[in-house]
Amino acid sequence: MYAKITLLPGDGIGPEVVAEGVKILNAIGEKFSHEFEFTSALAGGIAIDETGNPLPDESLEACRQCDAVLLGAVGGPKWSDPKASVRPEQGLLKLRKELGLFANIRPVKIYPALVDASTLKKEVVEQVDMVIVRELTGGIY
Repeated sequence: MYAKITLLPGDGIGPEVVAEGVKILNAIGEKFSHEFEFTSALAGGIAIDETGNPLPDESLEACRQCDAVLLGAVGGPKWSDPKASVRPEQGLLKLRKELGLFANIRPVKIYPALVDASTLKKEVVEQVDMVIVRELTGGIY
């Protein structure tokens, strides 16, 4: 299998998460003879800082030309001024609209090594294993 993946590391923890995701994909590629071609692009606050646009046209086009998009995170305290005319999340909303994305898949699973880190009671969370599918077309959040 061959896949072109556009990386949108974004802001905050995003670059670290995306970098680890690339490591995992490379390991999968090696083990199962898959080939991934990665292209990085700007999105979010970093894109605003560099171009004035939370999702530059070049980034959107890279996303349109690939098989998958790996998005880190957008936004952070630096860009949280509610009076700002351009905000990082505008790029995310534009990406969803332009690519026709309508669902967000959120897996929920508590791993044994992390059960004590939960703020919920152990007996409540230790057997949790579900997927939440959130529809995105009804509004921002």
